[in-house]
Amino acid sequence: MRLHDLVRRLRQPNTTKIVMLVADGLGGLPLEPGGKTELEAAHTPQLDAAAREGVCGLSVPVLPGITPGSGPGHLGLFGYDPLEYQIGRGVLEALGINFPVGPQDVAIRGNFCTIDEEGLITDRRAGRPSTERCIDMCGLLRQIGIPNVELFVEPVREHRFVLVIRAADLGDHVNDTDPQGLGLAPLTARGADPASERTAEIVNQFVAEAARVLRKEAPTNMVTLRGFARYPNIATMEEIYGLRSVAIAVYPMYKGLARLVGMTIAECGSTLEEQIRTLEDLWEQYDFFFLHYKYTDSTGEDGNFMAKVQMIEKLDEVIPAIQRLGPDVFIVTGDHSTPSKMRSHSWHPVPTLLVAEMTRTDGVAGFSEAACLHGGLGHFEAKYLMLHALAHARRLGKYGA
Repeated sequence: MRLHDLVRRLRQPNTTKIVMLVADGLGGLPLEPGGKTELEAAHTPQLDAAAREGVCGLSVPVLPGITPGSGPGHLGLFGYDPLEYQIGRGVLEALGINFPVGPQDVAIRGNFCTIDEEGLITDRRAGRPSTERCIDMCGLLRQIGIPNVELFVEPVREHRFVLVIRAADLGDHVNDTDPQGLGLAPLTARGADPASERTAEIVNQFVAEAARVLRKEAPTNMVTLRGFARYPNIATMEEIYGLRSVAIAVYPMYKGLARLVGMTIAECGSTLEEQIRTLEDLWEQYDFFFLHYKYTDSTGEDGNFMAKVQMIEKLDEVIPAIQRLGPDVFIVTGDHSTPSKMRSHSWHPVPTLLVAEMTRTDGVAGFSEAACLHGGLGHFEAKYLMLHALAHARRLGKYGA
């Protein structure tokens, strides 16, 4: 029996509420052997108290040793097996800005980047330009035309944009053009089958034209493309779990993930404080609250250890406001680890805590990678976290006689 079929069979109604606070890229590494991770270095009295009250563990986003993207990482947290539901980032970004992805579309995540005179990448994120500059650069890219193809270029945020290609007989099995490193040229797109090869040909024409129209626009003088995707067929969280769910997220990509699984997308401003006020305002309307915090990830990707420590400490300050609402289940975790030492996502398990009335406490005295290693949840695949949440929320019945 498939996991979702089992949940549909066992689920039972209740009025309990679940809050899942996802600190993106939460897990880290010490800069020196024997040192502290960012989470261990941070002063987190509120998270430490929650860890003592609840139960802790380490979640594995996909499989041991596998480094996840944000899409697979979040789908696992929502209870969707990331190996079964392989969804490209492009469609998530498009849904995040509420672009109507159609049946003939391939959606692609774009990054503005910086190249030197030899065409080699010197900054994969173009110095994180303002969203206003992103909008201006997308205006330039909209000048590009390809016969018998509709192209849609939409700004997302900072260096990110969405490219949607609309034409007949397109495929989405195309490699990323981002080489994931500096001093390298953007890669040529290639398709794995005839339909995807047609997509790749269109993409290569688009990139060549992008290089032309952006050539005098340094640091945003080139683009890379990744996450080629068509719209997937996926059941919603309400269909599977019977939960009325809402996403309180600032960044469009995470709104797209939430929209994909049927969550309502809340307008929540741009700060953590505004997100908490939105949570308070919507408390009576929903059963499941996905609260996303980005900056533990972006500081890790920037390689800024102390900035990530500060972002963790900022998150810690709002924990009492969440707990005052009285969630029946309160979860704090991440979609993956982003050690500032690596400046990238990593395969390391993610610290996770769960607080609920029926929690079996485990003696963990603080919230950190080292402490969670000894927690009662153990090492577990992230796709099972929703089972823990539903059970502690008294929303799962007994299996078998």
